[in-house]
Amino acid sequence: MDFTSFYVLAGVVVLIIVVVFCAMAIKIANQWERAVVLLLGRFVGIKGPGIFFIVPFLSRVAYWIDLRVITTSFNAEQTLTKDTVPVNVDAVLFWQVVDVEKAALEVKDYRDAISLASQTALRDVIGKTILSDMLTGREAIDAELQNMIGGRVRGWGIKILSVEIRDVIIPGALQDAMSMQAQAERERQARVILGDSERQIAEKFEQAAKSYENNPTALHLRAMNMLYEGLKAGKSTIVLVPASALETMNLGEMTGTIALAKTISKDQDPSDNRQQPEQP
Repeated sequence: MDFTSFYVLAGVVVLIIVVVFCAMAIKIANQWERAVVLLLGRFVGIKGPGIFFIVPFLSRVAYWIDLRVITTSFNAEQTLTKDTVPVNVDAVLFWQVVDVEKAALEVKDYRDAISLASQTALRDVIGKTILSDMLTGREAIDAELQNMIGGRVRGWGIKILSVEIRDVIIPGALQDAMSMQAQAERERQARVILGDSERQIAEKFEQAAKSYENNPTALHLRAMNMLYEGLKAGKSTIVLVPASALETMNLGEMTGTIALAKTISKDQDPSDNRQQPEQP
């Protein structure tokens, strides 16, 4: 091998090394990413977004941090409430990294840490809340969870945006008991409303009686109207009218009633439309 061939081969090897070196040195971070760069194991800075360079073999990208809003689902199974009811609760957490350096250096794995912190906070809140408040006051529990989790992760460069409880599952036997209780409550309310209606009706009758007490003409007209409506309802209708009412209307006890019934029956009989022959 002559010197020319040796130089050519050496040049090719150097070129390959330079290309590999440049390829290892060039890094690209997306718009929503930040790169945590370490030089000889020491933190030197945050890079990105876009293209940036590192020193191969001496520096490296330790973490790629996502700055977008992240959702984490967590739950608490068979956790006792304050009134000793076992419940299963599913919730979702919305959070975001706001300090990349703290998220990379202050906690080993911030995603797992947030998940565990959320679960323990949820169990704590369930343990000091009664079941009825948990079913009807989810907004207050969400706010309490947000404050509790936010306090635990404040030193990690993470901001808790919101916490929402998705579902609260209670034992089937307790669901049946609560359904029976709700049905009994509705029946009680129905009876109370019915009793109140009866009271109002009685009060109205009492007022009507007082208005008729010193006004016999009004009572007379009302009695005649009641008798007329009763007889008009049908041919076989039996109307019970006090004798005192008949005497008040000057109809007698039975004779007047029969006469009035025949008159109304004749007016209502559709077959009695033929012309009667004139009497001589």
